[in-house]
Amino acid sequence: MRYIYPKKVPIYKFLFNANSLTKNPIPFHKKYFNECSDSFTVANSKKRKIFLTRDAGIAKQVLKQKHKKYIKSEIQTKFLSKYVGYGLLTSNGQLWLKQRRLIQPAFHKQKLEKLIEIISSTVKEELLKIKTNEFIDVYPIMNELAFNVVAKSLFSFSSDKETLRRLQFIIAELQDFIVKELRQPHKRWWLNLTGQVKKKLKLSKESRQLILNIINKRRESNETHDDLLDMLLAVTYEDDGSVMSDEQLIDEILILFVAGHETTANALTFATYLLANNTQYIAQIREESKEIQDTSLSIGSLAQLPVAKAVVDETMRLYPPAWITDRVAVEDDDLGKYQIEKGAIIGISFYEIHRDPRHWNNPNDFFPERFVGEEAKKHSKYYYPFGAGPRMCIGNNFAIYEMLLTLVNLLNNFDLESSDEEMYINPLVTLRPVNAKVKFKKLYE
Repeated sequence: MRYIYPKKVPIYKFLFNANSLTKNPIPFHKKYFNECSDSFTVANSKKRKIFLTRDAGIAKQVLKQKHKKYIKSEIQTKFLSKYVGYGLLTSNGQLWLKQRRLIQPAFHKQKLEKLIEIISSTVKEELLKIKTNEFIDVYPIMNELAFNVVAKSLFSFSSDKETLRRLQFIIAELQDFIVKELRQPHKRWWLNLTGQVKKKLKLSKESRQLILNIINKRRESNETHDDLLDMLLAVTYEDDGSVMSDEQLIDEILILFVAGHETTANALTFATYLLANNTQYIAQIREESKEIQDTSLSIGSLAQLPVAKAVVDETMRLYPPAWITDRVAVEDDDLGKYQIEKGAIIGISFYEIHRDPRHWNNPNDFFPERFVGEEAKKHSKYYYPFGAGPRMCIGNNFAIYEMLLTLVNLLNNFDLESSDEEMYINPLVTLRPVNAKVKFKKLYE
């Protein structure tokens, strides 16, 4: 069979710009997408084709229409799993399908209803810590908030602060090191030789023991908390009625920590920064949130926040936390005008699809109105804030509720002032904001 790939970009061009690529590959992707009509090919050291694209049609085929022909690449199934285990994010095939079917019910809206009060109280507690009347970096605030929301939603209030703090430290260390390994493959021998890999694997082992201690403590207490841990302990496999092994349970909890807090922290940081620079939306969110201030919190009441939801949606369009994804073809396939071979790696840039002027008017502008009413339906096939298809993020509803609760509580307690300093992005495993500085002013002193 004759395989047809997009225009090839010589590998030396990437090697020549290796340092810049390590810091931020997005400008290079954009350059070659523009030169090569939305898709281009690079051959890696193993001679496997790497096919990068911003073609929304190809994205739809790979992630949805032909998803059975594609699996996740070694980036997640090998390098990530080495440190965080084989949970939903890092597994493939039957293991992934079995775990997805098992865990999905824990994230249904009626189940999440039980977590709304935990999320809300944690958000309010974290917002009290904000320093006022000086320009500060928003990311550390939102990172702390998002971590504690996940921790308390998982473990309720039964875990001591010292244990959670240690888990937070370890997860941050592992995330940063994973990026270093992925971005600098030519230095992996050095990372192994100097003992850095061994040190991080030791931290991973410690994190697993900390989580196991929490699980055992919960079992011994015979208490119920209506948190995610209770739900995960209770779910049973449909084929034989068994529960998850401790090893698998720890894998899933680690993945929830890793995938569930940094992505939300990033999105909340971007949203806060964008609102500080577009203050007209602050008054609108305050006005629509008045109706739910005096009512008991529920998922239904959060649905009455169209402007806040549009702000969240537009934030994740401009700055998708999961800015790129990859798949490997498990068989030969046709993708539009291309024919690819088994083993080819497909990289899909959500960042570029979300800023394509063919799909979005003024794509680099912050315009939440594009996600209100009928207008939102026009863009649905070009919008991938949580991925798409069967492997769409299982925690998408959880993340949306957390972000809405945070923004409403934030704006009902603070005014926001923008800084003259420029914000940057750091595309790691997730898209992280850098130097997103805002001044918070208390509304009621």
